[in-house]
Amino acid sequence: MDFGTRLDRETSTTLLDRFVERGGRWIDTANCYSFWSDPSGVGGQSETVIGEWLAARPGVRDRVLISTKVRQQPTVPGKWPESAEGLSAPVVRRAVRESLERLRTDRIDLYWAHAEDRGVPLEETVAAFGEVVSDGLALRLGASNHAAWRVERGRALARGTGVTGWTALQLRYSYVQPRPGTVLPEGGHLHATAESLDYVRSEPELDLWAYSTLLWGSYTRPDRPLPEHYDHPGTARRLAVLAEVAAETGAGAHQVVLAWLAGGDPAIVPIVGVSRVEQLDEAFDAMELRLDAEQRRRLDEAA
Repeated sequence: MDFGTRLDRETSTTLLDRFVERGGRWIDTANCYSFWSDPSGVGGQSETVIGEWLAARPGVRDRVLISTKVRQQPTVPGKWPESAEGLSAPVVRRAVRESLERLRTDRIDLYWAHAEDRGVPLEETVAAFGEVVSDGLALRLGASNHAAWRVERGRALARGTGVTGWTALQLRYSYVQPRPGTVLPEGGHLHATAESLDYVRSEPELDLWAYSTLLWGSYTRPDRPLPEHYDHPGTARRLAVLAEVAAETGAGAHQVVLAWLAGGDPAIVPIVGVSRVEQLDEAFDAMELRLDAEQRRRLDEAA
């Protein structure tokens, strides 16, 4: 998210190099990253840095998979969300080509609808995304920050019209949960619910990706306390069990959270944003951590 804005190009490419060195596969970005951090008031910086990195390293493109998103790019600098581009067919057609140009690649491995756009008929959006695949510009499609019923309706429309549909869902999710019914203050964030988890569990071809998995470091950094909407008794109980399991395994709290996400039912693809190489290494090491059945039961049942 922060490549080319909060993180300069040198730091960003160092992280990307280490990512490939460790065997990393998926790089997730968006066309709007990070309009809120750039003086221009519009995004594209992250895709540009990734594209420059790919161009400077022949052969690396075949070793990584790239996903990016459309929907939230401001059309008027500094005016968001009122000028967000949306998900009309013309926007999707234009945005995918602009992303390909910035990324300096001939295909996107997974193209996301970044958030819902209820001002555009879902039929139009589904058809436009199907066209992206039929034109060879993307290989797979996903829906980020969409309600489960909207994803299912979109998938049904795709099946009915014979176009490629969404096969991935991206939502905010971590081990501790906000108070039930809380509206997240971060604009556009949609939290995974029991219903969305059950939906993914019942659809074998549908993957669930989770962002904000480590809650900006709040599990381990005293200077970044959990936001107020996580302040409830269930959080304290979960944090206590998390600390117990971390002590038992010798792993860090972040690593236990990532292992819990990746090894659950449904298995979740945890997205991790990093700004230092040691954070990246910590995340890779977490993928080697195996929680036993008793540890997972305790983590699951704490509420």
